[in-house]
Amino acid sequence: MDSSTTNWCHDVGKLLLRLTIGGLLLLHGLDKIMHPQDFDKILGAVRFHNLPDFLAYGVYVGEAVAPILVIVGLFTRIASAVIAINMAVAVWLAHQNMLWTLNDGGGWAIELQALYFLGALSIMFLGAGSFSFDALWRNRSQATESPPPQK
Repeated sequence: MDSSTTNWCHDVGKLLLRLTIGGLLLLHGLDKIMHPQDFDKILGAVRFHNLPDFLAYGVYVGEAVAPILVIVGLFTRIASAVIAINMAVAVWLAHQNMLWTLNDGGGWAIELQALYFLGALSIMFLGAGSFSFDALWRNRSQATESPPPQK
């Protein structure tokens, strides 16, 4: 495979990872937005750990705003870090007792949270790739930079 084909394959892989992690997590965020009565459970977990109430609203940032940014590839590394932090906090607040257990099907009880956490970390380290607003922004800024002075 030549380098252009390899780069294209890497960029398609990054796009698929962004669409998968961002798209699937966004559905959870939209569900939370459409069913605000469930917010009380999140608020209860935050209060149980003696944290300020405003932190409960982070779920909307981590499961709605950040996934949209990841999907379109805008501020991708920051947005994916927000998702990873959101998943770590979710496990800490609501799933601590499931860390070392298996579900009825034999899988890890928090495999979904782990998938989102590790997928977000992967995106954070890999970056958005060429099929993103980050790449458009980067290419635009490189095109407008003046060349270095000649000696």
